[in-house]
Amino acid sequence: MTEKLKARLLAALPSARALLQWLLLAGLAGLACGGAGAAFTWCVAQAAALRAAHPWLLFCMPIAGLVIVWSYRAAGLENDSGTNQIIASVRGETRPPVRLAPLIFLGSVLTHLTGGSAGREGAALQIGGSLSEGIGRMLRLGEKNLNTIIQCGMAGLFSALFGTPVTATVFSLEVVNVGHMHYSALFPCLMSALVANSIPRYLGLPAESYHLLGVPEMGPVSMLRCGGLSILAALVSIAFCALMHAAGRLYKKYIPNQYLRALAGAAFVIILTIIEGSGDYNGAGGNIIELAVEGEVHVPWAFALKMLFTALTLGAGFRGGEIVPTLFIGSTFGCAVGPLFGLDPAFGAAISMIALFCGVVNCPLASIFLAIELFGGGGLPFFALACALSFLLSGHYSLYSGQKLVYSKLEARLDEQYRKSKNI
Repeated sequence: MTEKLKARLLAALPSARALLQWLLLAGLAGLACGGAGAAFTWCVAQAAALRAAHPWLLFCMPIAGLVIVWSYRAAGLENDSGTNQIIASVRGETRPPVRLAPLIFLGSVLTHLTGGSAGREGAALQIGGSLSEGIGRMLRLGEKNLNTIIQCGMAGLFSALFGTPVTATVFSLEVVNVGHMHYSALFPCLMSALVANSIPRYLGLPAESYHLLGVPEMGPVSMLRCGGLSILAALVSIAFCALMHAAGRLYKKYIPNQYLRALAGAAFVIILTIIEGSGDYNGAGGNIIELAVEGEVHVPWAFALKMLFTALTLGAGFRGGEIVPTLFIGSTFGCAVGPLFGLDPAFGAAISMIALFCGVVNCPLASIFLAIELFGGGGLPFFALACALSFLLSGHYSLYSGQKLVYSKLEARLDEQYRKSKNI
């Protein structure tokens, strides 16, 4: 009996060692990311408030663009690929330098201050990844542990910004290789996300949350209506991804100089803002998302305008993320189109918002958890259906070119593109 007990204790030692190791490492990453996330959230909010109080700051966008380009060039990161570099770093293909964190922090704040259409999570993933990579280097972690702690940083900053620790955890596992998750990183990422989430909340910064309105009775008709809207949302997600990638390519093709590219992008956004007139499409647009999930949208084509503003901003080299604009596009699209399917506009906004998020990031589990953390547990079967359909129909499209689709969405086999890339 003693020998069996000793053998079992010895067999449990690796798990106990891993638990203690990641309690410390992920906790440390979570503390760093939580502090950075709180500072970043506050700075972006202050920048947005300043721009709202002083609309003339829009005309400073060309200056902001020049500063962003100069800062990246001065740091030797003029060819930085943004979030794609962080995703690749989890696979050990590259390593994000620590100096990326202050650069993306400054660049995103300047973009929001001057009215560029961008979100925050792209910056969050980059700040978190580069900070945690620096911690891993300082502690001289091995290659595998370094990959994991970068995921911890991604989860931590995402959680700190949005207040969605479970979504942040699953997203950091799913987004790297679609169809293939390393569950060994589950506890480290969750630990980092929980610790990071607690810091902004302790400082009084609220988490993202919405009231879910207009949920229909469960039944075949309501599921069909929800499914129809989700299919259209998947098509919009394809259009948004294609537009974002095309904008970047066209800018580089016709305006090779990065400084001129930033000036051109700023000019496009300024002119469109003046023509459009409302200013709804500058910045992240959180207030418009709130209106949409309450059942109100200013114009039916608001989603298309946000797509255009975001592509023009980020394609020109301004910094920020694509996810909050994605939520804007999804919610306004669903609010406008949902009633055509017999859905309440508020519920249509919620369903389309989650479906579009799933379509552009190819993370169905994270999308379902996002629905729960943003809207509560009500309407969960509808959200699950929306995510399943959007994931299936969005194909190989993604906001992140660094993302790899390992397994086919259509059947249980390796994806053909992945097979070719690996010469399998």
